[in-house]
Amino acid sequence: MVLLIFKWFLQKKLSMAAIEYSTNEIAIKVNEEIISPRQVETVNENENTDGKKIKTRNYLIKKKSGGWRFASLLLVNQGLATLAFFGVGVNLVLFLTRVLDQENADAANNVSKWTGTVYLCSLLGAFLSDSYWGRYLTCAVFQLILVLGLGLLSLASWLFLINPAGCGDGIKLCKPSSSIGVGIFYLSIYLIAFGYGGHQPTIATFGADQFDDSHPNAADSKATFFCYFYFALNVGSLFSNTILVYYEDSGKWTLGFLVSLGSAIIALLLYLLGTSRYRYIKPCGNPLPRVGQVFLAAYRKWDVVPATADALYEVEGTESAIKGSRKILHSDDFKFLDKAATITQNDLCGPKDPWRLCTVTQVEEAKCVLKMLPIWLCTIIYSVIFTQMASLFVEQGDVMASKLGDFHLPAASMSAFDICSVLICTGIYRQILVPLAGRLSAGVTEIQRLKFVTPGEKKSSLSIFWQIPQYVFVGASEVFMYVGQLEFFNGQAPDGIKSFGSSLCMASISLGNYVSSLLVNMVMGITARGDSPGWIPADLNAGHMDRFYFLIAGLTALDFIIYVFCAKWYKCINLDISEKEIQLEEQQKQMLGKV
Repeated sequence: MVLLIFKWFLQKKLSMAAIEYSTNEIAIKVNEEIISPRQVETVNENENTDGKKIKTRNYLIKKKSGGWRFASLLLVNQGLATLAFFGVGVNLVLFLTRVLDQENADAANNVSKWTGTVYLCSLLGAFLSDSYWGRYLTCAVFQLILVLGLGLLSLASWLFLINPAGCGDGIKLCKPSSSIGVGIFYLSIYLIAFGYGGHQPTIATFGADQFDDSHPNAADSKATFFCYFYFALNVGSLFSNTILVYYEDSGKWTLGFLVSLGSAIIALLLYLLGTSRYRYIKPCGNPLPRVGQVFLAAYRKWDVVPATADALYEVEGTESAIKGSRKILHSDDFKFLDKAATITQNDLCGPKDPWRLCTVTQVEEAKCVLKMLPIWLCTIIYSVIFTQMASLFVEQGDVMASKLGDFHLPAASMSAFDICSVLICTGIYRQILVPLAGRLSAGVTEIQRLKFVTPGEKKSSLSIFWQIPQYVFVGASEVFMYVGQLEFFNGQAPDGIKSFGSSLCMASISLGNYVSSLLVNMVMGITARGDSPGWIPADLNAGHMDRFYFLIAGLTALDFIIYVFCAKWYKCINLDISEKEIQLEEQQKQMLGKV
């Protein structure tokens, strides 16, 4: 009921914003070809009483909306939402082991599954955004779900889980939790996963929407935005990985969750402030039937020889048959799908059936999805590396010497070095760093840690600062991997599935977490036989976690080789830019040069 009321409220605000926008938009019919940076040309084609087609040019002088001012507001929203999310996620593995008394391998697997669910929900958010709700409403609804999840988690922690007060600090043990408390806990963290996951790809695409593609600097602005987007994400998580982690690690879990709740509420309120001035892109409808039509039409014409590129079916004019989407030029990849756009005698005789005859743009949309999939699959193994920072890296640091005098350094706070590495490397994004180095570093660290284990002691005397290289290397590679993914998938996705393109980046992290969980289970199933405790036992000093790290390093090297072949095969999307749009861009460049 609360969600329905909130959705109604947002739709009301959107309609008011649309009315305000339309009242500030003046249509002027002119004969002169004068276009200012705030003018957009539209051509209307109508028939007069004699049946002859006539064209009238309209120039719309639009109220200024979007741009860096409101994109920056979305960056702040991203930072605060990330602070709220990582306030829970970064220390979740220790909450499971200390408060809920789970084993190390079980806790690592549960965190991997939860994190995987977070980013898998990005696909749902992208689907709703592209198809029905639009970016603005989708972001708002999922942020509300995030707030509800954090509120429930704070309540469950306070009333049911942290008993006695201050337990879960690594010294004071917590009493066994009630089934009600555990149930509310899991409900709350999966609401958080659902809310944050649906919000992430949509806010990234909505931020890119604030830059008009007809502007000559739009492409550069979008690339810069994605860089700042990942920068904002890490600025938000820096607070979570330092200040919040310290309080949670000392047993003040409820306080940490309440701070995360406050951050999410502020993020939502700031987001709503820009409602009337955001730049909106209307949803293009459900892409699943469109893609399905292409494959079914191609199957029905399996015996038909594909027509040449200039003979394939396409609607006339500059707009494609897909609402709000630009035309895509024909490509030679997956030529069997061209059958769907090949005109047969049956197509000419009967009414147009989209399940038998598709446009070139529709076929190319399906091709774009197929072409992006191999590149996307190659990113999953890297995400296996990424997920270790929230699970095995923390467990490894928890059994290392972490005292600085009388000050205890929380193991989860070591990820601050990953974040600092990201923040530094964001500025040098175009350079090349190898993520494999991070995995080799983690394996070497574990070998050294085992050498400094005192028999009978839980912790090694090796300093936790030996983990710095592995966090720094992974952080540096993150910039090139995830910022690059955001740019690539958003740029290569057709107009009708832009959020889907951004969600592929998040979905690779999701599957990376599930693959990580699968690898841990397989490794433990193979290595924990007979008297052998396995590579990742409850007592890490008796295991060989270093071998697990080297296994991931080997898989990453193999994955890189496959990626090189996929990258050489890939061909970029080729959008149809009409002569009118080219002239408009040239005139805008001249006008901007005079300003």
